[in-house]
Amino acid sequence: MNYRHIYHAGNFADVLKHAVFARLITYMQGKDKAFRVLDTHAGTGLYDLSSEEAQKTGEWREGIGRLLDGDMPADAAALLAPYLEAVRTLNPQGGLTYYPGSPKLARLLFRPQDRLSAMELHPDDHETLRRLFDGDFQSRVTQLDGWLALGAHLPPKEKRGIVLVDPPFEIEGEFERLAEGLEKAWRRFSGGVYCLWYPLKKGAPVSAFHKALKQTGIPKILCAELSVRSDRHTTGLAGSGLIVVNPPYTLKADLDTLLPFLKGRLAQDRFASARAFWIATEDKAA
Repeated sequence: MNYRHIYHAGNFADVLKHAVFARLITYMQGKDKAFRVLDTHAGTGLYDLSSEEAQKTGEWREGIGRLLDGDMPADAAALLAPYLEAVRTLNPQGGLTYYPGSPKLARLLFRPQDRLSAMELHPDDHETLRRLFDGDFQSRVTQLDGWLALGAHLPPKEKRGIVLVDPPFEIEGEFERLAEGLEKAWRRFSGGVYCLWYPLKKGAPVSAFHKALKQTGIPKILCAELSVRSDRHTTGLAGSGLIVVNPPYTLKADLDTLLPFLKGRLAQDRFASARAFWIATEDKAA
């Protein structure tokens, strides 16, 4: 309940998460049929990078701040275009003052038929999020533990959807909870696209988490990881990972293009690394 994303908004972990999230939304829009985004840990939805909290850490300068300045290869620019255009839409005067959380990013990318269900448990953050989307008939904001939403709000009535699970990882056992939550949700809505975020830091049980995911028996689990520095001399966040279940068939190739660029642009030391690989797949050749 003490976590505040404003201190970390727009950092390197947000860049990876939101760039991939935007790709997933764009892919879903390849069909005319409506879909729903279920955001289980939605936060406040919009962040003022000029605020005292954001300025205190300045993490966005090493994340989104590095992407909006300078040229980039055409292939990476094309993959990042939906995400970066959404950020620029919030800053029409140029520069970088406002940064979208996941629910606002989704809403900026939506067509008229697409829908958002955003869950936030913290009462103050929920109220801020509710005000942000007040009067928006395409969005529904609920004060609810996001873990419960994986049961109560699935499957969506549209029968198509992206489920984003981005817990703060403030308490012990979140990796286990993430694997268990995915398994339960997938059994209710096996056709959904799931995007799960997790931290890369010293001592994090990432290998055990990947093993637990494989043991669920869920097919088509793709993993993307980006570390911007070594975790040897810090207990803080060194990188982050994303699990994508039922990924678009182009996503692995997109990541093979995008991750090397992000590693080069966002690296904070020579130990930066990035990789995309299958944890489970129906394709034996993969």
